[in-house]
Amino acid sequence: MREDVLMMTEAKQSALKKVTWHILPYLFIIYFIAFLDRSSITYASIGGMDKDLGLTATTYGFIAGIFFIGYFLFGIPGNMMLEKIGARRWMAFILVFWGTVTLVTGFVASVPMLIVLRFLLGVSEAGLFPGMTLYITYWIRSKDRARAIAAFMVAPPVANSIGAPVATWIITQVHMVLNLEGWRWLFIIIGIPAILMGVYTVFFLADKPNTAKWLTAGEKSWLEKALADDVKQESEKKVIKAPFVDAFKDAKIWKMTGINFFYCIGLYGITFWMPQMVKSLSSSLTTMQVGLISAIPYLLGAVALVINGQWSDRSGERIWHTAGGALLGGLGFIGAALTTSVPVMSVGFICLSAIGVYAYSGPYWAITTTVDPRIAAVGLGIVNAVGNFGGFFGPYAIGWLKSATGSTTVGMYFLAGALIITGLIVLSLHSSKSATQTAKTSDEEVTADAETQSHPIN
Repeated sequence: MREDVLMMTEAKQSALKKVTWHILPYLFIIYFIAFLDRSSITYASIGGMDKDLGLTATTYGFIAGIFFIGYFLFGIPGNMMLEKIGARRWMAFILVFWGTVTLVTGFVASVPMLIVLRFLLGVSEAGLFPGMTLYITYWIRSKDRARAIAAFMVAPPVANSIGAPVATWIITQVHMVLNLEGWRWLFIIIGIPAILMGVYTVFFLADKPNTAKWLTAGEKSWLEKALADDVKQESEKKVIKAPFVDAFKDAKIWKMTGINFFYCIGLYGITFWMPQMVKSLSSSLTTMQVGLISAIPYLLGAVALVINGQWSDRSGERIWHTAGGALLGGLGFIGAALTTSVPVMSVGFICLSAIGVYAYSGPYWAITTTVDPRIAAVGLGIVNAVGNFGGFFGPYAIGWLKSATGSTTVGMYFLAGALIITGLIVLSLHSSKSATQTAKTSDEEVTADAETQSHPIN
């Protein structure tokens, strides 16, 4: 019996270590590339695209946000396709798809063509994040998911912190090479890695533990049992006879969707408008300086995301770790709007907003994974696709407000309001037992089950 337990413990430790270092870094790289491609239009905007194509602030906001219309329409079908054809093949396909769309954007000649390409980029990326979130449930227990999700969700702020100076460097230094403007080279250069990663994904990822060649038989056995016990624990809460229909009827799914909608207004307000906000603080800033300053809030946000995800997992608490981030982000934007006459202070408050916005992510998506696994594919697709419609509404509204008022200050107040509403709705989840207790599932329960088995793990 002791020998069986010892073998199980060794298999557990090695399996967890392998999953952590094989799966999470790769998901991070994929998501990193996705956000480089998604946010490249932000730097193209200040690098000459608006002038060359004749874009107003309202038009830019619309084009930046049209991405999420495609994202909205294809989010649920995309996640269902992932389950049907397997994570490896589906992720490989969409990587090549969106990389190609981004590359072609470098040759755009008109506003209508740019609108179509941004829409197609949203279509191609629609299945990515819900797919990765669902993919996490195939490999990692619910109690460890906040840290796991944070490990690849740190990619957006890291991509933006690195992408800001790199993008502005490309725009200024590769300008007119082969007679192409720098902002065009930006799209071309960042589209290529997605295509290459798509090809490599076919050979690198495994769909589920039982197909992973890098796990031993004992590691597969422990991991599959631990995950099965985890699924059983969640599915015992309720029985769903019609997964597709009941996913649309589930009240928790729609509350999480509403939260995600208001949060995405704040998140993509930062993503698509921060360089313009920074640039508006001083007319003496160069494009390169704007890129370097914009990198600071994103870098701090990346650190906050990791720390808050770990803190949430250790404490087992999700609600306050999520709501606190959204509320802090809202207060930061209010401070930034009130101090625009003092650029250093305003940038400091923007940093505070980024810290709050990104700290929110890990615990929030850990909460979403506590939905019944039998409606997870459709349910997470609803949360992500419908919620991300806020990504269209936010950038467009800020563009309209800027055109109407001549500044981004009112837009900052608008973002603050959206994030404060996000935090308040999250706090309304506090009565949800499943949201706050999921992380407290103990390893001893799995161990105890294993000790009742009379056969060793192979």
